[in-house]
Amino acid sequence: MRRLLSALFLCASLLGIAGQAQARTSQDEQLWLNLTAMGPVSGRLVYLAEIQPRVGDGISRLDQLILRGAVGWKLSPGLTLYQGYAHVVLPVDGGRDVNEERSFQQASWIVGKPWGGELSSRTRLEQRWRSDGDDMGWRLREMLRYEKPLKPGSNAVNALIYGEGFVALNSTDWGAKGGFDQLRSFIGAELGLGGASTAEIGYLNQYINQRAGNSRVNHVASVTIFFRH
Repeated sequence: MRRLLSALFLCASLLGIAGQAQARTSQDEQLWLNLTAMGPVSGRLVYLAEIQPRVGDGISRLDQLILRGAVGWKLSPGLTLYQGYAHVVLPVDGGRDVNEERSFQQASWIVGKPWGGELSSRTRLEQRWRSDGDDMGWRLREMLRYEKPLKPGSNAVNALIYGEGFVALNSTDWGAKGGFDQLRSFIGAELGLGGASTAEIGYLNQYINQRAGNSRVNHVASVTIFFRH
């Protein structure tokens, strides 16, 4: 019996080592562009529209294209609720593109103005469908963002940081895994472009939790332009 237990323990140890050896972290350099138009429609009714090409594989090919739009209602100067829809194209080398459709609900609000800057929050609940599966995935996203003018009394250049966590609320037949999904961390600057329009330029780190203990880290040069009117 002792020999049998020793053999079982040895097998379990070898399987654990093999599992750790198989788990790995892959990395990539990417460029993300985001062009967003937003503004009032009538009264408290507002809109936003986004085009987001993302270039990956060492900034050599289109990795993802997101087309997103939403309408919102301003409950107060600091709180807006949105209902939106996104179409996502995932190019596949030598094969048919994978398409993802998303419906989402979003709450954007200004939390406060600590330390001479502005702290804001964006909470988004997504319902996701993909062309390579039948299940609907639910995902919750929470972003906290802080910006502060580098020169007191001027918004020409603001220091900007934000973090956004993603949690998948269920698993799907197309690959979503319930639980922690990813974390995005950004550091950079917000530049005034005239009027209320701005550009955000900086470094974004995207950590993605994958299956079988694997992970992926994308190092992203991020450029976002907001056209506000």
